[in-house]
Amino acid sequence: MTVLRLPLILLLAGVFGLAGCSVHQPVSLYQLDSGSPAQPAQSAGMAVLLGPVSIADYLQRETLLQRQPDGSLQASTDGRWAGSLSSDINQLLLRQVAGHLDSQRVVLAPATLGFTPDVQVLLSITRLDSGESQPAILDAQWRLIDRRGQVRDNRIIHLQEPHASGTAAQVQAQGILLQRLAEQLSVALKPLANQPPVVEAPRKPASKPAAPTEPEKPKIPMASPIRTDMEVFRF
Repeated sequence: MTVLRLPLILLLAGVFGLAGCSVHQPVSLYQLDSGSPAQPAQSAGMAVLLGPVSIADYLQRETLLQRQPDGSLQASTDGRWAGSLSSDINQLLLRQVAGHLDSQRVVLAPATLGFTPDVQVLLSITRLDSGESQPAILDAQWRLIDRRGQVRDNRIIHLQEPHASGTAAQVQAQGILLQRLAEQLSVALKPLANQPPVVEAPRKPASKPAAPTEPEKPKIPMASPIRTDMEVFRF
């Protein structure tokens, strides 16, 4: 009896051992590639307020999603984002735009007290994903607001980047798309660098309140005598 039970015990141990290996299989962590942006040298360059940058709801998670041929999204089994994808996108765009503009005065929203931007960038990213057989795709829209509060540019962007199908290659392709977005955004920002200063209209001195006028008293006609046999007064 003991001899027969021994192979069964060994078989069960092997099965549980394989199951443990599959459960504890390490998962790779990924971050977006920021490229090699130039280090800005001008401390008094163009002042840009970058943001708010809104990210699609489905991207606000640690799960790395894979686009399927039918358009659906599935969670990756061998990788996830190493932290906040939204924060990675903000930092990548900040460094890229500052490098293209050669300005140290590019900041993320909300701005600190006393910072007056030449331009504010309102950016919305509605899609950023890829799949094993699907290219990396970025859909975004920006609006540029000048110092007078007027919209100077409104643009819808669609970018696409092929890759070599692996997870690492997909993440790299998504980073390249964001770098291209930052480059196009910088080109649109440069013409707004030399805006004339906003001059406030001179304030008119406060006018003194008019003195209240007394109501005119009703005029009473003077009586004039009429020369007749009797003294008659006509009014």
